Amino acid sequence: MARAGLTARRLTRAGAELADEVGFEQVTVSALARRFDVKVASLYSHVRSSDDLKTRIAQLALEEMADRAAAALAGRAGKDALTALADVYRDYAHEHPGRYAAARHPLSPEAAAESAGARHAHMARAVLRGYDLEEPDRTHAVRLLGSVFHGYVSLEASGSFDHSPPSPGETWPRILDALDALLRNWPEK
Repeated sequence: MARAGLTARRLTRAGAELADEVGFEQVTVSALARRFDVKVASLYSHVRSSDDLKTRIAQLALEEMADRAAAALAGRAGKDALTALADVYRDYAHEHPGRYAAARHPLSPEAAAESAGARHAHMARAVLRGYDLEEPDRTHAVRLLGSVFHGYVSLEASGSFDHSPPSPGETWPRILDALDALLRNWPEK
């Protein structure tokens, strides 16, 4: 019988904390069982496998970021909205590196449909309402935002920018300025 107080939600939160401490790739059902000082088998009534646990952590991270982004975007448009959304992702990655990595975990179509992933796409499209883009350019721009935001954050997290000045913190607003200029002057096909 499972230890009283263990639930899928509690295990997911503990797994997210573990991911922030040791890295998302190190999160397993076995590692979580050690954290709770229980046998691995007792966790299988709450999570099916390590991949199920990782999927749940990914969904939690996507939800947390979407909630932060929605609050940050309220009442903003144009470059202010662009910067707010970008800063949410970068700040979240700094505060929760394991959870941020979890948000990049591949999800099955079913898990993706249950996640806050669609909210992220809707918010990116909302940011782009401040720019004069029609389809298919709006979709291209959504992909560009994701590539720039997540590419920069991933490179920064891996230490890729630590070897030369200026600091990543100085570069970030310059990249957002350039991205804003590009979106305002989107190239003709």
